[in-house]
Amino acid sequence: MKILLTNDDGYKADNIKSLHEELSKDHEVWIVAPKNNCSGMSAAISYLNEIEVTKIDEKIYAVDGTPADCSYLGLLSIVDFEFDIVISGINHGANIGNDVLYSGTVGAAIGGRNLKYPPIAISVASYDAKDISFITKKSIELINKIIESSEIYVGKVININFPDISEDEYTGVRATGLSKRDVPAKPIKIEDKSLSKETYRYRYNLSGEPMKGNYVTDADAVADGYVSISVLDYSLGSSDFIDDLSKLLNE
Repeated sequence: MKILLTNDDGYKADNIKSLHEELSKDHEVWIVAPKNNCSGMSAAISYLNEIEVTKIDEKIYAVDGTPADCSYLGLLSIVDFEFDIVISGINHGANIGNDVLYSGTVGAAIGGRNLKYPPIAISVASYDAKDISFITKKSIELINKIIESSEIYVGKVININFPDISEDEYTGVRATGLSKRDVPAKPIKIEDKSLSKETYRYRYNLSGEPMKGNYVTDADAVADGYVSISVLDYSLGSSDFIDDLSKLLNE
């Protein structure tokens, strides 16, 4: 299988290196990943800028652009064949609930949703996972399971989140829906006396706390020590609403 492996943490990140090493034992794997950390960039593209790509090694490319740029260039330019699947991760930090709207990890995966197999975004709820070797091997087990039933997920993105666990702490996998988050914390105002009185600086603060739902959420699963797997629908199919919208507009 030909795999385009990407992320939003950058091609030098430890987690993508671990996944690359294991996947390469059985597959042809190309890393096309950002030159620098691009967390939080969602599916943004460098539409008005030229994008520099550097060949780091055989089948490893660093892109001076966004995670979505990596998928775009990897799928349409850097190689002269079609990949079977895009795998994005393993991300340093979870991507649960509303975070998938801003996640560069998920944003990179979206570009592969029309390939032979559904794209898979993988994250772990830690910036320094205690057992990345186990998480990597378990990720590959889950990737193989998803590929075996890939026809169910045409046009979808699979989002996997691991708690920060070791092999001894593993309790299982749960199919989940996305959690909703409460109101985020107020932005952090940066005090800077060099700025004029009418100029301000802010930084993003913590996301809102996950809210309980009437279904098992990704946040619930990870908090309880389970691996969460969610299906994200990016088919952009709005045709089901045409008739109802037409009636509304013509009343």
